[in-house]
Amino acid sequence: MIHRRLFLGLAAGAAALLSLTGAHAQEPLPVVASFSILGDMTSRIGGEHVAVTTLVGPGGDAHVFEPTPADARALGRAKLLVTNGLQFEGWLPRLVATSGFKGETAVAATGVTPIAFVQEEPEAHDDHDHDHAGHDHGPSDPHAWQDLANGQIYARNIVEALKTADPAHAGDYEANGAAYIAEMKELDAEIRGELEDVPAEARKVVTSHDAFGYFGKAYGIAFIAPNGVSTEAEASAADVARIIDQIRDEKIRAVFVENISDPRLVERIAAETGAEIGGSLFSDSLSAPDGPAPTYLDMFRHNAGELAKALKTS
Repeated sequence: MIHRRLFLGLAAGAAALLSLTGAHAQEPLPVVASFSILGDMTSRIGGEHVAVTTLVGPGGDAHVFEPTPADARALGRAKLLVTNGLQFEGWLPRLVATSGFKGETAVAATGVTPIAFVQEEPEAHDDHDHDHAGHDHGPSDPHAWQDLANGQIYARNIVEALKTADPAHAGDYEANGAAYIAEMKELDAEIRGELEDVPAEARKVVTSHDAFGYFGKAYGIAFIAPNGVSTEAEASAADVARIIDQIRDEKIRAVFVENISDPRLVERIAAETGAEIGGSLFSDSLSAPDGPAPTYLDMFRHNAGELAKALKTS
């Protein structure tokens, strides 16, 4: 009897150990994403297999972000880091060096053809294969996610990175990524339909900083901004005067505030020109979960809807 009890005890202990080992094997992959848009994309593709920590959260400004020791600890534990690239996260190399990060790195914008952030007036494209021609002058615009065609490139890069970091769930990452890309293509068609009734001469808006070059090129809208590609840039008096003159000369009626920018400059421009301030546009950051743009796709729906409403009534 003693031997039987001992055997049963050992068997139960072995079963418990196997259970713990299995549970450990199923722990989600620790991933760090540099900002909220990439965090959402990675969570959507990774699903239950990933635990995503986002460094610059909803409503945050990645241009002026200052990492904390907690951020360094999170990155040090991560198996995968998802970044935008195109020199968007200037603070990231130092954080990586201090964190001791040894995992894989996915640069989501790999394969995107960058555009210069100073744009000529764009032409709308009827196809989904946008040709983002580069320019020889000026820095590249890092906001490539603002075109859903580029969003599909981002998704494919994240899929491949997750498959490399966690090959056991490669099939799930492939399936999730394919479904996600299909939704992007469907939304792209919806946005084109929503904007097709806007006359060419009305397709001009003013925003706080130059973050919508890719959106403008994809959907045929000219975005005019007093600030440069970074929110750290400050518009000169001459820049503001030029834009005020342009708004008056071209009868631009749509002025938008971005969710991460100080609204005072846009409010001043609107006051001096009589232009109406539309709703808030989301450029570099998602909203909180209870806001109008809690996901990447929701952000596109919101921005396109606000622009269509303003341009059709301007």
